[in-house]
Amino acid sequence: MIPLILSIFSSSIIFVIFKLFARFKIDTFQAIVFNYFTAFGLGFALYGDQWSPVHLENPTWIPYAIVCSILFISLFFIMAKSSQINGVASTSIAVKMSMAVSLIMMIFWYNESVNLLKVLGIILAFVGVYLITAKSEKSTQNTAKWMLVLLFLGSGGLDFIINLVQNGALNTLSPALFSAIGFGLAGLIGVLVLIFQISTKKTKLSGKNILAGIILGIPNYFSIYFLIVSYKSTGWPDSTVLAITNVSVVLLSALIGFVLFKEKSTAKKLIGLFSAVLAILILLFAHQNTEL
Repeated sequence: MIPLILSIFSSSIIFVIFKLFARFKIDTFQAIVFNYFTAFGLGFALYGDQWSPVHLENPTWIPYAIVCSILFISLFFIMAKSSQINGVASTSIAVKMSMAVSLIMMIFWYNESVNLLKVLGIILAFVGVYLITAKSEKSTQNTAKWMLVLLFLGSGGLDFIINLVQNGALNTLSPALFSAIGFGLAGLIGVLVLIFQISTKKTKLSGKNILAGIILGIPNYFSIYFLIVSYKSTGWPDSTVLAITNVSVVLLSALIGFVLFKEKSTAKKLIGLFSAVLAILILLFAHQNTEL
């Protein structure tokens, strides 16, 4: 249970760090770039002994690693901005509710059976995201809504790709090492963009941004590391672990957003939060009772 709790805490603290970036005037993109090098370093420190040149002899995982790295850095940047604009609660819910998107993709890709509970869970997921993205401030409504919807769809697509890789393309490469490599490639992509920004004098490298990235990289990596450990240590089905993690992160992030950052808890957001949690629980139950 301890790895599962640490995974939930690590995932939740990421949204809090993003929120604090705005308060301390951290350059979000610079911090994200160095965050990925930190995550890469941690990954190889823990799993580097598993690397072998044999992994390059059947490189079916490399294209997936490149796609994941692009999604890693782009979605993470949007997540950071969304946490600052939409709030911690709304952003965390949109990201975790992407479970519905990945489930739809898996149903079609793997030709899985569909039952009433799955359909109900997916509908509640979309209802929850719709209610959460509805904002009263006209000046930021379109931008905020676009960020949350993009996170919802993009995160679901990323989860599906990672699942696809784990079920076929990895071969002898471990998922933890694959994640570390993806983080490293995301960092390289970010460095190229950062070099261009510095050369065109659009930004200046700052020590506090590097430090912020290192701080962010620690929970970012361990949110995945402890989740992988939880899959093995709890003895529960992977779907059970994932659903419990998602529900817990949604609740903890919402609580932090409402209490610590005084985010507005409108009736729509509260109903959306309830719908989100209910959807995850229903999808979990549906997965375990596919013949209902």
